[in-house]
Amino acid sequence: MIFPAETVLVAFGLTLFAGLSTGVGSALAFLSSRTNTRFLAASLGFSAGVMIYVSMVEIFPKARESLSAELGATQGYWLTTLAFFSGMIIIGVIDRLVPSYTNPHEPRKIEAMDDPDEAEKKGRLLRMGLFSALAIGIHNFPEGMATFTGALQDPALGLSIAVAIAIHNIPEGIAVSVPLYYATGSRKKAFGFSFLSGLAEPVGALVGYLLLLRFFNELIFGCLFAAVAGIMVFISLDELLPTAEEYGEHHLAIYGLIAGMAVMALSLLAFNI
Repeated sequence: MIFPAETVLVAFGLTLFAGLSTGVGSALAFLSSRTNTRFLAASLGFSAGVMIYVSMVEIFPKARESLSAELGATQGYWLTTLAFFSGMIIIGVIDRLVPSYTNPHEPRKIEAMDDPDEAEKKGRLLRMGLFSALAIGIHNFPEGMATFTGALQDPALGLSIAVAIAIHNIPEGIAVSVPLYYATGSRKKAFGFSFLSGLAEPVGALVGYLLLLRFFNELIFGCLFAAVAGIMVFISLDELLPTAEEYGEHHLAIYGLIAGMAVMALSLLAFNI
């Protein structure tokens, strides 16, 4: 089907708006003090809450729905579960293969500034920030396609989807930017990686429009979404929550976790997506 140029531009603009809203969340890196470990602990707990809730309440059910439509309820549920744990295994293997962060260009500088324990903590923050950016970027890619195709069919529907995605992309921006800022001390790097994870949405729209709409079926969508849910849950349990505990009080991390779940729940309820 050929769509008018104006409709395509509107659809792409809505997708761009939804994706770049991660920048709102990442701007928190510009407002926080790097020495405020209580804020870091609460933010990491918040990020874990966002990622766990959206994985189990939104992404996993959507994956199951897509796969069940293709394979039937029983087989669809089995494949969703297998893809979910496959995502966990994949990110777990990657996590084991990625070494602790050291700066090969400035080893003496790091040793002078930080003790080994502190350097290792920063390495963990860096890895979790990068893994979060990767997982959220993969998640945003098909979301961009969904927003774009929805807007092509009905601009009003596309607007609703874009606003809903934009709202829940804001806490996802926090999940990427805060650990990266505390790990590197660079607000620009924190903002940049968060910005790039959001750009996956308009990239998904563009690639979907040019190449994938004819190939991207419910089976591929369901397996991808289920795997991303597993990746996000693993990152939350293996990286975000343990590090939140290290940097702050137990209850502070848990309060952040609950707050993250509540914010994501409200963002999904507001538009019932």
